[in-house]
Amino acid sequence: MALPFSHPVEPMLAKPSSGLPPGDGWLFEPKWDGFRAMVFKDGDEVFIQSRELKPLDRYFPELALPFLKQLPERCVLDGEIVIARGGALDFDALLLRIHPADSRVRTLAAESPASFVAWDLLALGDEDLREQPQSERRARLEAVLGGATAPIYLTPATLDRAVAADWFDRFEGAGLDGVVAKRLDGTYQPGKRAMVKVKHERTADCVVAGFRWHKNGLGTHVGSLLLGLYDAGGKLHHVGITASFTWERREALLAELAPLRDDALNNHPWREWADQASFGAEGSGQRLPGASSRWNRGKDLSWEPLRCKRVVEVAYDHMQGDRFRHASTFRRWRPDRTPRDCRYDQLETTAPFLLSRIFGE
Repeated sequence: MALPFSHPVEPMLAKPSSGLPPGDGWLFEPKWDGFRAMVFKDGDEVFIQSRELKPLDRYFPELALPFLKQLPERCVLDGEIVIARGGALDFDALLLRIHPADSRVRTLAAESPASFVAWDLLALGDEDLREQPQSERRARLEAVLGGATAPIYLTPATLDRAVAADWFDRFEGAGLDGVVAKRLDGTYQPGKRAMVKVKHERTADCVVAGFRWHKNGLGTHVGSLLLGLYDAGGKLHHVGITASFTWERREALLAELAPLRDDALNNHPWREWADQASFGAEGSGQRLPGASSRWNRGKDLSWEPLRCKRVVEVAYDHMQGDRFRHASTFRRWRPDRTPRDCRYDQLETTAPFLLSRIFGE
């Protein structure tokens, strides 16, 4: 490709904040919950790069033609690939795309097509725009994508802090992840945390139903705790993990949890999963404690059951269906809570926001 710079390019990142940054000179955008993607186009050639600097093209074949038709002849864009269904973003549908079989990927592309939301323009023609201020890059982006049609979208942006605060409160119901703030005078800084992200954080009391070993190997240290919540019918669901421990704490946890390992599999609510092969878990579409990772199929995600006696309080940002979207953060043990107190009805719910207000009808 004859562009001002070639791929791979590390994307600019964001550092977390508990609130919108103070002062003037900020551009605010919704934080999309999808796959980060940088799109390189030169004539009839298109390349989609992931945040991990890997190609994404084969997983989203339905985007190739829209990119060829709607993007400038030669350009580099930064943005997010998302799938919107039922008025909200569906991250699980994105995960299903990371599949080794092209036939399966193409079937899913037809059933639940993806969209691309652009938020930055890094190159246009022979111009490298990365040293231009954010305000200039945004203006150029609006000029080239102002008339874009589905499945390509220009992310909303505002200079108004009150509007950004309103987005933070309302957009979560559509599956968006918070708000991103960018300095209007800021350049594009690959690999640097030069943006600010403001995400929701809430707490929940969860049952500790098992753990995974640290990557150092079996019998070494605790890697993560497996968390569960009960539904109204009394079924314990696997909702995610917490892994925010110091090295010393990981070692201490191994001794602390040892009594709960005795006869843990007897009458364990997830007993059937202990004998399931990873293939079976993936084939069912379930996200089980022992299921293999779609991002790293060689990663060992086997788990050790624990008797469901302990309760932990964790912080989380938001739910994706019936699970925590990201790994939660350990806050404290709750000896004053019983496992049966750990139910879905404790969680804060957010009214759905009509995604059509962004994506159009």
